Amino acid sequence: MPAIHEVATLTSKGQITLPKPIRQALGVDAGGKLAFDLRGSEVVVTRVDAEHEDPAIGAFLNLLARDIEAGRNVQGLPEDLARAMLEHAGHGANLGDEIDGDVAL
Repeated sequence: MPAIHEVATLTSKGQITLPKPIRQALGVDAGGKLAFDLRGSEVVVTRVDAEHEDPAIGAFLNLLARDIEAGRNVQGLPEDLARAMLEHAGHGANLGDEIDGDVAL
C-alpha cells in the first residue's frame, strides 16, 4: 500500500471525514466498517470485513491481546504460546494463506 499523508479536522462531536485517498486505499465506502487501534501515541486504522466477524470472539481476543501487551500473566496459556501471541500482536493475518508445516487437527 502506498504511503499517504492526509490531515482531517476533528469536529466538536468528535467526528472526522476520512480523506478520499485513505478511503480509496482501504477500499471502504459509505457504511464500511473501520477498526481503530491505539498503539502508544499512534492510531492504526484498518478495514473490518464484518461479514465474517464474530463479536464475542473478537471481544475476547481484544481483551486477551490487551492483557498480554500489558504484561499481565494470562493464566492457562503455555508461556511459549503467550510469548508468540505477544510477538504477533497487531500483525494482520490472511486466513487464506497456505500453512507451512504439518498441522494436526
